[in-house]
Amino acid sequence: MNKIYVVGLGPGDEKYMTGEARAALESCELICGYSVYVDLVSPLFPEKPVFTTPMTREIERCRTALSHVAEGKTVAMVCSGDAGVYGMAGLIYELSSEYPPVEIEVVSGVTAALSGAAVLGAPLSHDFAVISLSDLLTDWELIEKRLELAAQGDFCLALYNPASKKRAEHLNRACAILLKHKSPETVCGWVRNIGRDGESFEIMSLGELQNAKLDMFCTVFVGNAETKIIKGRMVTPRGYEKKL
Repeated sequence: MNKIYVVGLGPGDEKYMTGEARAALESCELICGYSVYVDLVSPLFPEKPVFTTPMTREIERCRTALSHVAEGKTVAMVCSGDAGVYGMAGLIYELSSEYPPVEIEVVSGVTAALSGAAVLGAPLSHDFAVISLSDLLTDWELIEKRLELAAQGDFCLALYNPASKKRAEHLNRACAILLKHKSPETVCGWVRNIGRDGESFEIMSLGELQNAKLDMFCTVFVGNAETKIIKGRMVTPRGYEKKL
């Protein structure tokens, strides 16, 4: 049976790629993906042909990859982070029924919630939720509802796609929702360019985060009521000390 690997690359740098991801890329005959992500790995496999599309052309990208698989090629569809977290794994499965039987193998990677959390310290040591602030595919009203309920439950949060040129106010609006249920002193942080050149981060309060000027290269972390700063890092206690 013809095969497609849907590969999570992690943050981007070669050192964050899993051995399984590298093996999939070594065994494939064609690398497909969003141009920015393919550019991260194509130098490692200069002999392999690539197919790329820009953002918003995900369906075309996946159809092309599946067409090549149907023709007998082993293909790798690459995604940043984890292929199943805002990646192409789900879409590949959805479209696969339109093609001759293919074998699909999803290769996990380190998503930004985890790699960014490591930069900040340990902000996700207790229950947390991951929410994207992009309303390109999800109505903003639904995003607001999810933020509201997560804040009511005092979840720690990892917020993907916090802002862009067209969505400059989304982070501000999200923080306003969170502030209805969380203290403005709640410990928060952001990481930009996780695992890539120019990586940077900052820890701040939720009140300060509301007016932060961030972009699509950032991942935002919002603590719960117990989150604190220890040795300059963001830490959410799991509660082990209560057992002492």
